[in-house]
Amino acid sequence: MNITRRDFLTASAGFAAVPLLGARGVAAPLPREADIVVIGAGAAGIAAARRVIAANRKVIVIEAAGEIGGRCLTDTTTFDVPLDRGARWLHNPDANPLVKLARALALEMVVAPVGQKIRIGRRNARPGETEEFLAALVRTNRAIEEASRGKLDMACGSVIPKDLGDWAATAEFVLGANASGKDLKELSVIDKVRGGDRGALIACRLGLGTMVAKLADQIPVALSTPANRVEWSNRDVTVQTPAGKIAARAAVVTVSTNVLASGAIRFDPDLPKRKLDAASKLSLGSFDHITLQLSGNPLGLARDDAIIEQSSSTKTALLLANIGGSSVCSVDVGGSFGRDLSSQGEKAMVAFAVEWLTKLFGSEVGAAVKKSAATRWNAAPFVLGAMSAASPGGEPSRAALAEPMGAVFLAGEAAHETLWGTVDGAWESGERAADAALRKIGALKDTTPAAPVPPGRSHRRSTSSRSARY
Repeated sequence: MNITRRDFLTASAGFAAVPLLGARGVAAPLPREADIVVIGAGAAGIAAARRVIAANRKVIVIEAAGEIGGRCLTDTTTFDVPLDRGARWLHNPDANPLVKLARALALEMVVAPVGQKIRIGRRNARPGETEEFLAALVRTNRAIEEASRGKLDMACGSVIPKDLGDWAATAEFVLGANASGKDLKELSVIDKVRGGDRGALIACRLGLGTMVAKLADQIPVALSTPANRVEWSNRDVTVQTPAGKIAARAAVVTVSTNVLASGAIRFDPDLPKRKLDAASKLSLGSFDHITLQLSGNPLGLARDDAIIEQSSSTKTALLLANIGGSSVCSVDVGGSFGRDLSSQGEKAMVAFAVEWLTKLFGSEVGAAVKKSAATRWNAAPFVLGAMSAASPGGEPSRAALAEPMGAVFLAGEAAHETLWGTVDGAWESGERAADAALRKIGALKDTTPAAPVPPGRSHRRSTSSRSARY
């Protein structure tokens, strides 16, 4: 039976990524001066840079990796279809400015999968069983929402109804590991509720990574150019890279909370304790895609079918089958189980995916695997995880992270109080930080946002051949 009351895919739409081949720049000298320097060429960084250009100010984006996109990266070479091994979905397509920008670039946008099913062993759940699961999901959501109204924040896992029976672990997976990259016992009830219902899902046929790279076409980006040190004051900023120093009047820093907390970028003066505490409380969850190209259709599923199972533990996954009408399938793992599995390496991850699919669909799966790949986002040195998820008591940290720090402004999905964990939130946060930086340097009045940047103008993108390290 297809799920019709509340789609679990919408409830658990994850934001995860891995380094892949992406857009590479054309060699050009790194500028020594700019009005605003942006650190990071993911969605937030590109959004910020476009805002600065719209205000007719000079900007340079520096990116430690060798490609644009951050956690939005599309693999166009490994499998038969373009595959987002980073973020997959945008939300609320009718009101989402990114969807409008993508369509202005003539990029085809497609709605989320229609077929969403639950497996119980080697069969699909019956209508009555699906209704039982949906009821368990609704009750768990209501319990979390009620707890969020209390005086004290607490862990989502501590308020789950105790009588969910055989559906307890499945509800926890959908709302926890597969939604936020962390188990419910690690998540703040207030942060979870503030994230709310993100509405309908939509994807880019050519990949969100492709979309972000195209939106960067007019932006000067220095690839393989990590920020080693940021010297900041209330008046200006100097960013040190292996290719030299950049002097700017302000900076927008879009690195992940895990990178910020790791000390990979040195700040002088040091980051305030309030910022470090915020980054720690908004640490990244774990979420990875294990991709298999199969011979034929041994699973017997339709195009873009989404499948979960009635599980009894955290050792479970979400399947997206026959992606885009191909024979490529993605097995998504997250939370504590996904983190442990990822730490064992790609071979172990692929072995789990084959074992899991065999359990649900039969022994023909193993022999049908033609090609495989797995992301290991926690090991990606320039991100160190998937999406931010607030620990109990950590919800106020999102606002704290976004507070100005002299002439430095932090941005990214973690700095958005309601759209955290989404590309939408990262983009909007980047725009907000850029507007704040522009106001700081006197380039924007308090009540006037920068005009949107039309897509498609040409630019020069610079790159450094030196070691890519922070």
